Amino acid sequence: MEAHTRQLLDSEQSAIYTAIRPGRTEDSPHTKTTMGIKSNDKSLWLYFAVAYAFTWACWIPNALVARGVAFPAGWTDFLAGPLNPAAFGPFVAAFVLTFLQEGARGVLQLLKRGIDFRFKKIWLAAILLLPCVLFGGSIWVAALAGFRPIDLSVVSNPPYALIAFFVILFTAGPLQEEFGWRGYALPRLQSRFNALTSSIILGFFWWLWHLPAVFIPGRFMTDDLVVFLSLLVVITLASILFTWIYNNTNGSILAALLTHTSMNWSIWLAMPDMKMSLAASGFMIGFLAIAVLVIIKIWGAEHLSREHGSAQLQATRL
Repeated sequence: MEAHTRQLLDSEQSAIYTAIRPGRTEDSPHTKTTMGIKSNDKSLWLYFAVAYAFTWACWIPNALVARGVAFPAGWTDFLAGPLNPAAFGPFVAAFVLTFLQEGARGVLQLLKRGIDFRFKKIWLAAILLLPCVLFGGSIWVAALAGFRPIDLSVVSNPPYALIAFFVILFTAGPLQEEFGWRGYALPRLQSRFNALTSSIILGFFWWLWHLPAVFIPGRFMTDDLVVFLSLLVVITLASILFTWIYNNTNGSILAALLTHTSMNWSIWLAMPDMKMSLAASGFMIGFLAIAVLVIIKIWGAEHLSREHGSAQLQATRL
């Protein structure tokens, strides 16, 4: 009986791994499957349309108000306040479309992936430490090189900095974005393209989504369009890094949430004013480019994951 139970558990774990494992399998000329999700071009583009529409409908009026366009006083205060829901565009799009396409069960599965710890814990080092080295480290190097002032106001107060990690997780981007970018869009992109191409496409849309925030004072880390253009490279490289972590943690949205939090947190530790300069962006691009080249060299552009490549090779031999 014990052996039979163990066999059933092993079979269930294998089925779970197969269902969530990133990769591409043919289903039809217009519909493909990845991570157990049937995808087509329409659902993917609809996701981007809904995410952008929700966010930009809240940010564009805010940007217009900042430039003197008159809106009703109550609406103006709402747009400028902390309750402006603009950042939830990716989150809302992911859950609305998942509900329409897969029902309540699909929504529950998406939520479960947000607390999914079923990955090798060694990846916590990459999730929590690597963004600190690449994002925070590049800013510290830029400061030490004299390109921006050194600001120790946050790192000199460890309790405050530690609490801020969890505040950032829930209020400053990760929760609002990752169920959408990595939870919904990435597996659908990977059903059609390889991991590297999917990351580049997603990186572009992730970057462009922020555009209206550039014109809202204090909303984004730059109001300079040249610096914002340089961030296209930063965010695209970051997207590759995120895909690498996501694909090696069995498609865990929790891993993406924590990686995004670690990225934003490390930038804030090194740059409390959150004002990105072209020089700091350049250093960040250098750090990220080296890391991404190493990742592609070792893990490969097709899946950015050794385990998936190995599993595929074994399957072809069978």
